[in-house]
Formats: sequence, C-alpha cells, structure tokens
Amino acid sequence: MLDLTALRDELVTTLGAERVLQDPLALLLYARDASLVQGSAGIVVLPLTAQEVAVAVKTAARHGVPVVPRGSGTGLAGGATPIGDAMVIVTTKMNRILQIRPADRLAWVEPGVINLDLANALAPAGFTFAPDPSSQQTSSIGGNISTNAGGPHCLAYGVTSAHVLAVDMVLPDGELVRLGSEGAESEGLDLRGVVVGGEGTLGVVVAACVRLTPIAPAVRTMLLDFLDVEDAAATVSAIIARGVVPAALEMMDRGIVQAVERFAHAGYPTDAAAVLLVEVDGLAGAVAAQTREVEAAAREHGVRTVRVASDDTERALLWKGRKSAFGAVAQIAPHYHLHDCVVPRARLVEVLRGIYAIAERHDLIVTNVFHAGDGNLHPLLSFDRSVPGTLERVLRASEEIVRLCIDAGGTLSGEHGIGLEKRDFMPLVFTADDLNAQACVRSAFDPDGRMNPFKVLPEGARCGDYAVAAGGTGTAAADAAALPDGSWI
Repeated sequence: MLDLTALRDELVTTLGAERVLQDPLALLLYARDASLVQGSAGIVVLPLTAQEVAVAVKTAARHGVPVVPRGSGTGLAGGATPIGDAMVIVTTKMNRILQIRPADRLAWVEPGVINLDLANALAPAGFTFAPDPSSQQTSSIGGNISTNAGGPHCLAYGVTSAHVLAVDMVLPDGELVRLGSEGAESEGLDLRGVVVGGEGTLGVVVAACVRLTPIAPAVRTMLLDFLDVEDAAATVSAIIARGVVPAALEMMDRGIVQAVERFAHAGYPTDAAAVLLVEVDGLAGAVAAQTREVEAAAREHGVRTVRVASDDTERALLWKGRKSAFGAVAQIAPHYHLHDCVVPRARLVEVLRGIYAIAERHDLIVTNVFHAGDGNLHPLLSFDRSVPGTLERVLRASEEIVRLCIDAGGTLSGEHGIGLEKRDFMPLVFTADDLNAQACVRSAFDPDGRMNPFKVLPEGARCGDYAVAAGGTGTAAADAAALPDGSWI
C-alpha cells in the first residue's frame, strides 16, 4: 500500500483541503465506475483548472503514485476504476463551455461539460454535438473522449473521434500540451487520434475543441414492431441494402421493451418480439423518400405496425424509451452486466440466436438493446449478485458472448472501451505484434506506466517484450484475482 500522507499534505497546501478528499466515504464512492469492478482509491482530487490538474499530476509523479482520470463515472468497462490506491483526478468541476464559434463550426469545452448540456447550448445557433450516448444526460465530454463514445446517431454521423479536432492534455510528467488543431489538418502525427479512445492511459484531457454538426432541417422518427426477432434483425440489413443510412437505427427485444414501457410509458407494444426505432433526417424531400424505403424494407420482413412520430413531443417520448433502457432493467433484477461487441450486420440474426442460447445454457436472463445499424450489440445479463454462484455464471456467459462475436468477425468494443473488463480479451483480436505496437505508443507518453495502470492492455504487454502474464488464461473472469486488490465484484 502506498504512503499517501506526504502527497495529501502537499496537495492540500497547493489546492486546498476542500478539493483533496481522503475520507473513507469519498474513497469508496470513487473506487469504481458503472462496471462490476470494485477498485481502490487512495486519494481523490477535484481540480478547477488545467493548471491545477498539472500541479496534481506533477505532485503524484514526485511521489510515484499512479493517476486515474475520471469524469462522471458512467463507464461500463472499468476504465475509471482505480487500482492499487491510485490518485483519482475527477474533472467534473471543470465544466465550462469556453467558446462557441458557429462561423468556424467548433467549440472549446472543458472535460466536465455534460454531453446533453453541450447539445442544448449549441441548439439556439442551429448546431449540435453529434455523439449522443444513452448516458448523455450524465456523461461528460472528457469521458466521451476517453472511451471514444458512440450513441444512436453515430450510425450516420460517426463516433466521438470524428467530432474532436484537438485536445489540451496534461502529460504524465505534468506538461500541458495541445494535440491536433482547429483546422482540418495539423502538422506531424495524428496524436489527437491516439488520445481519443486512449482511456486516460496517455494523460489527462483538460479541454477539447469539438466539431459542431448542423441540426437537420427535417427529421422523421419511426417505431416498427415485429412478432419475430429474426425479422427485425433482417430488416436492419434490408434498410441499408436499399441505400438508406438512417441517422439512427436501434433495436430492442421483448424483455427490454416491456421494462422500458413500464418506466417511460412511451407507447411501445409490449407484445412485440422486437422493435426497431428508426430515424432519418436531412432535407424534407430526402426524408420523405427515405421513410418510404424504410417502410418498404420493413413490410418485406413482416413488420406488424409502423408508427411515425407526429411531432417533436412524440419523437422525444420514443427516444426517452430507448435512452432509459439501461436504467429500466433494474425492474428485472438489481444488477446487470453487458458488453458492446460489434458484429457484421449480415450476421446479426446468427449472433442473436447464439446469445439467447448462451443465456439459456447458463440459466440467465438476457435482454438485447443495441445500435443495430452498425452491429453494435448490448446484450444485458440481469442478475442478483447476492445469490451465490450467480456472478460466476454471468462472467462465464459474458466470455462466451464475446467469443461468439469475435468468431463472427466482430470486434471487442464499439463505444464502451476496453478498461479492465475486456483487457484480457485483447489477444482474441490483436496479434502479439499489434499489442506490442500499442504498448510502445503508450510507453512513449508514459514511460513509467503510472497513467491509469492495468487498463486496456493485458498484463505482460510491454513495449518490445510482449508476453502473456504468468498464469494468465486470457479471460477477464479467470484472471480477475490477479488484480492488486484481488477483487472482481
């Protein structure tokens, strides 16, 4: 265990006691994110400025203490979970929108700005910030950058990396640098592209220059319901095959529809096997044409009803249902676990069959809500962790789901990141050379390995010397006990 007394005393002197927390309750609250992993925070710092972040990072470096950046804590892969009494730098108090420049189609924001607050601030000028994760009411821009977050409307508009032009970042030695530029291109390597999705392993983002997306002049939102899950999945591919790329194309199966309807009262048909929420936007004529194509594709695959939102109020209600899904599953069981693997659209039906079979084999409840348009799955395993043996079954089933998706030609993550929960699956999709290259990039930023340690890369992935850690099995569930605090909770 680290001796943090001298570190705390120095930080209190420079930042003030109210922004340096070490009481047991604070350490417990910041010892985890929204994943299953319980970590161990040694000290919590709440800076107000980039300069204060730099001071905190430099001080931690002098004392040899690891640093974990954290936003709102909505991450689902353990990326913001501190391990080994690390110092947690919480950026939620850095929540100013610094500039909005509609003429340049950009804005500068601090990392603690909430995603939805930014979108609302941009709306009067006719713009939005396109990435819209389901947690956008609480997730911060800094966290979105860390995991390269997506969202329903990223099918047409792209994930966070497509909307971040530059970042100001405090490096592991405390130096403040700008990576990227306000212009379309910047000189040298695209280090901005390395940081977006870097999960806090390269430094602490203290400001971001984000791209503004014009709000479409026309939009139409449709709810399609089906009596067969496979028909709904097949409709997804049929829509894209007709040349229509909707702004959003979401799918929910019966279990999640029923939970959502009890919560949101959005008028979802609870007897449907699955529903699709489809949104098209653009010029009015194009929207009308795309709507016809969507309806035609759905009717070819046995759609039961097609509901078109009549106004903005109904549209918002339909979206409230979809974006409440993760909260609504609490009605099924007190806990849930999910992954966000991505599979080819053409194999959605096959993979969904496999997921249901895995859940049945392990005697678990599974519901599915996901970004169907880009094949980004979110199978939710609902359970009660107080029942002995249940968590172990959940983790075994999760591993099978991940392997199923990879075998179908998929990838590990579409938007949640790798963090702790998926780090030991990395060899399933990356070769030893790939992992070595990633480790070398990380080492170039952080040669001492103090920034968000134990995340993303499996143990043993070192620059120039990649090897699987002794005793490692390649599965997060089996290797969890190898974490310094010995926990997987």
